[in-house]
Amino acid sequence: MKKIVAFAGFSLLAVGAFAQTNLQVFYDFGENRKYVTTTLEMFKADDWGSTFFFVDYDYATKDMRDLNYYGAQSSYFEIARALNFWQDSNLGALSAHVEFNSGVGFQSRNWLFGAEYFMHSDDFANTLTLELLYKTFTYDDATEFPFQMTAVWGLNNIFGVQGLNFSGFADFWGQNVYWGLNNDKTEWIFLTEPQLWYNVGSLFGCENFNIGGEIELSNNFTKKGFEANPCLGVKWNF
Repeated sequence: MKKIVAFAGFSLLAVGAFAQTNLQVFYDFGENRKYVTTTLEMFKADDWGSTFFFVDYDYATKDMRDLNYYGAQSSYFEIARALNFWQDSNLGALSAHVEFNSGVGFQSRNWLFGAEYFMHSDDFANTLTLELLYKTFTYDDATEFPFQMTAVWGLNNIFGVQGLNFSGFADFWGQNVYWGLNNDKTEWIFLTEPQLWYNVGSLFGCENFNIGGEIELSNNFTKKGFEANPCLGVKWNF
């Protein structure tokens, strides 16, 4: 799952970026994965805040390809709206937040409601959005802690290298998850996906093209315990 663009639309309005769309293609080297993921991601700011969404498709694993199956095996979708009618006030960095996520191959669909706070450097090259959200679930006894905390960051031209950018998100939430038949459950889930991109296209007149990768670090997300799944990929900014 990817959600790398900051949601605070007024910040991008301040620097003249009204919309962003990109396509990312990754190969996942994680254990028992070995598959391709495509992510279509869009952000658009307006006078009332901003809208962000992404759609992930995970394609057949190596084991499935060995059986001559090559199609998409799962999909995940997320859309978020930041509401900010007071962008020019002293509370301009604070926005209301509403979000929906669901997918094929996932056990639930969720609504999230809350607030987000946006911070940035003077030139907006480095940004950080912090979110505190109330999270609903579609099945009973889902959690005794129905809140999610999220951080989304973006750092441009890191280490003084033009076109080298570091971005990512981190989620922490509570959810009752049952592992197999032993009814062993955990109530705390952590997921982060830091990404590193280099705008290699700038070297030959194609500013849209980036190469890089990410590493998905999680605890109690797709299985009990810690996981690290590295990916390499390309990104095209439209």
